[in-house]
Amino acid sequence: MITLHHLENSRSQRILWLLEELQLPYRIQRYQRNATTLLAPPELKAVHPLGKSPVISDGDITVAESGAIIEYLLARYGNGQLQPPADSAAARQYRYWLHYAEGSAMPPLLMHLVFSRLSLPPMPWLLRPLAGAIAKGVQKSYLGPQIRQHMAFMEAALAESGWFAGDAFSAADIQMSFPLEAAQARGFIDARQPRLLVWLQAIHARPAYQRALAQGGPYSLLR
Repeated sequence: MITLHHLENSRSQRILWLLEELQLPYRIQRYQRNATTLLAPPELKAVHPLGKSPVISDGDITVAESGAIIEYLLARYGNGQLQPPADSAAARQYRYWLHYAEGSAMPPLLMHLVFSRLSLPPMPWLLRPLAGAIAKGVQKSYLGPQIRQHMAFMEAALAESGWFAGDAFSAADIQMSFPLEAAQARGFIDARQPRLLVWLQAIHARPAYQRALAQGGPYSLLR
């Protein structure tokens, strides 16, 4: 039995979605964020030294990191599902987007979140105006343009088929869901990215996505 160590409002939601797409038996071990720091609870460190989610346990095997978990599950249980044929052009695209999601798309979005909270507690109240001004400057001059560049890049990538790897839905789309849902939650996807909007509607309409929401509980990305 696969155990998904599931942190609320986190990347582990897309692993739950993958498990539903593959129709694999699993159980969920739930964890809640600290209400003040929004960090994962220390209990997760008993599963993996970094105390991060997602993590899965499969017998005596523990796998962390979204991309590594996706590759592990598909290699062991996928039977060729949700990935293009090996050595095809689509397979190269698939590999690229599987790594791009966390390697390139997420860092500026995470920095945007951090800077958006810079003027909030535990920042001392006397420093909050200065911290807020610095944060707004960084967001306007650096992070905003960087994120919009990524949105334009991803919008263009969907021009051919509407999916990220070849002409069919794949696990690359599952991996890309978190950064794009985060971008939408923070106001970086609108009518200027019609393909991304259509793609988001398409993934949200998938029965397995809906089942994963029902299994995982509330899923609201931080703004």
